[in-house]
Amino acid sequence: MELRHTAMREGRLSSFLRGELHMSSGLMNKLKWGDGIRVNGIPQRTNYPVQSGDVITVCLEEEAPEYPAEDGPLSICYEDDFLLVVDKPAGMLIHPSRARNEGTLANLVAGYYRRTGQKRAFHPVTRLDRDTFGIVLLAKSAYAHALLQETQVRKTYHALTFGGPRDDIGTIDAPIARRPLPSLLRYVGPEGKPSVTEYQVLRRQEALCKLSLRPVTGRTHQLRVHCAYMGYPILGDPQYGSQESQALSAELGLIHQQLCAKRLEFSHPLTGELLVLESGMDVGALIGEK
Repeated sequence: MELRHTAMREGRLSSFLRGELHMSSGLMNKLKWGDGIRVNGIPQRTNYPVQSGDVITVCLEEEAPEYPAEDGPLSICYEDDFLLVVDKPAGMLIHPSRARNEGTLANLVAGYYRRTGQKRAFHPVTRLDRDTFGIVLLAKSAYAHALLQETQVRKTYHALTFGGPRDDIGTIDAPIARRPLPSLLRYVGPEGKPSVTEYQVLRRQEALCKLSLRPVTGRTHQLRVHCAYMGYPILGDPQYGSQESQALSAELGLIHQQLCAKRLEFSHPLTGELLVLESGMDVGALIGEK
């Protein structure tokens, strides 16, 4: 990927890299010892005096991943030179680990880049549990990833729960703590970190309820823990479900929790355009929605 900027003022090259091109100090230090930073096509150091009208180009090369690229179905919700937004199915890990180096979303994205001739990297901005499905925001470079870390991303999830809240709209404000190791589970307790979830009932049908959930904070397992704590656990959730919800989930043949990352809203880090992107997946099938 190449960044290009025509100077409209005078100044040190480093000031343009930090200012107009929004580069971090770490990325500048990584690039300055090679020939990836150029002025009018000539490699220059970051203290080079740039004149108005000079053309600054930065070549951002990404290293090939250590895990294998794999061909397979990939549902793309949005793509440009900097971002890739895809739907992740339930049961799939986001990134390879020591225990598993294949069959993850990262492997499929690497395969897609290979097929389309893109020298890009896998930098997840949003992450989902293995069994949560739906929309995932990825940056194609460390540069775009760094910019997105400073961008507020508003997330909306849809969940199918056993029972539901009394009010159609409300807020769950309950601190979440981590259980003692080696457990990876969380629970609501006074010693936990502040955790807030906004909810809206979308549909009720007998013992089932479809909720729209917006995590104001971003604690691990927050939506699953909050729904269970409030008495309406997410169907198909093996860790936080109640005996009743797990029995109904088994009766319905659910093998994954009914939690979908449905919508992302954020300003594009390069263009400033407001993007509102939705997953093609949802949790409504059990209550008659198509």
